[in-house]
Amino acid sequence: MRDEHPFDDLLVLIKGAGDLATGVAWRLHRCGIPVVMTELPQPLTVRRTVAFAQAVYDEEHEVEDVTARRALAADVPDVLDAGEIPVLVDPEMDAIDELAPSAVVDAIVAKCNTGTTLECAEFVAALGPGFEAGVDCHAVIETNRGPNLGRAIWEGWAEADTGTPGAILTPPTGQESGEGNDGGPAEDVSAARVLRAPVAGRLHALARIGDRLEVGAPYGAVVQASGEETPLLAPFSGVLRGLIHESVTLQPGLKIGDIDPRGDPEYAFRISDKSLAVGGGVLEAFLHWHFGRSDDSVTEELGF
Repeated sequence: MRDEHPFDDLLVLIKGAGDLATGVAWRLHRCGIPVVMTELPQPLTVRRTVAFAQAVYDEEHEVEDVTARRALAADVPDVLDAGEIPVLVDPEMDAIDELAPSAVVDAIVAKCNTGTTLECAEFVAALGPGFEAGVDCHAVIETNRGPNLGRAIWEGWAEADTGTPGAILTPPTGQESGEGNDGGPAEDVSAARVLRAPVAGRLHALARIGDRLEVGAPYGAVVQASGEETPLLAPFSGVLRGLIHESVTLQPGLKIGDIDPRGDPEYAFRISDKSLAVGGGVLEAFLHWHFGRSDDSVTEELGF
């Protein structure tokens, strides 16, 4: 059973349950803020080991000692009372009226607004490009790597979509890190590390998330409707950090995987620094709203 907490009268609904959304949910949950998430019937998440979206496939899924459970809207109170995070298959947020959340966080990261408005809840936040703070939502959280990552923006927009994944450096020969010391400059493999479907079909996986792959090694194949198989080969050596669920119907160009050149399998099972930073930004924005929604001071609400 979950202990009583000062935030028990609140509920945050997070739209999406991918790896960034999971960083948000994990941060809020760890601070005792009740969270419910919504997802597609077949989530497109690649980093499934660290995404609560995996609960849609497996009924429950644990990420760093926090458990998410697939649920119906009617089950939400019981799942929360058990100290878990409910994940609803509800991409249109049809249950929002029944749940009546205090806050909504659009964490789909679609790079555009798919329908989030200021009227969704008392407080509305959104991740990344496609939202204007003060117009579409109350706060936008920066998702682009750099000095502004995780910042809460209360007026204006996040940085524009670069179209390029964040940089991860391949370690020089004989090194285990990508910092480029002692062994010459490290190589930026930003674009190549994101794996995409070359043709339409379904994935037949030959490797699992966390497996080490050598350059050119097959990690799977796309099985087309004709039965023809298109092999999928690792573009460089590294650890398979993400791989889409085999039940998803693939279209050309769809993101299906992620290879980490740093070579440490543990990273595939840990929430990323980016997800934690973005989660911290949402937590800051939420608390700023929560403690400022009445005339009482922050110190008075905290009991000081």
